[in-house]
Amino acid sequence: MTTAPSSRLPHWYGSAVRVLLVTFIGTLLCFALGLLLAILGLMTVSALRGVHPDMRIAYRMIALPGALVAGGIIFVLALMMEIRHYRQTKTLSAIERLG
Repeated sequence: MTTAPSSRLPHWYGSAVRVLLVTFIGTLLCFALGLLLAILGLMTVSALRGVHPDMRIAYRMIALPGALVAGGIIFVLALMMEIRHYRQTKTLSAIERLG
């Protein structure tokens, strides 16, 4: 009979690293996408009005606040998911040790 390899106990610092990494990457992606859409929108509006676009608006008033809000939401959701995963893994490890 072969036995299944014992699984390691979960560590809280592994979850913290994953949460921070997912938050950083998600915030960066939201900033890039928001900036792209803001630039396209500013270019369209400035072409319709016949004026030169002020690209500082795209960074300061659209992309950065949007990325900060999205980053906060991503952080909370990733934290909730990691807490749930940590508890589930910890419980399953305890059940495995009993059996």
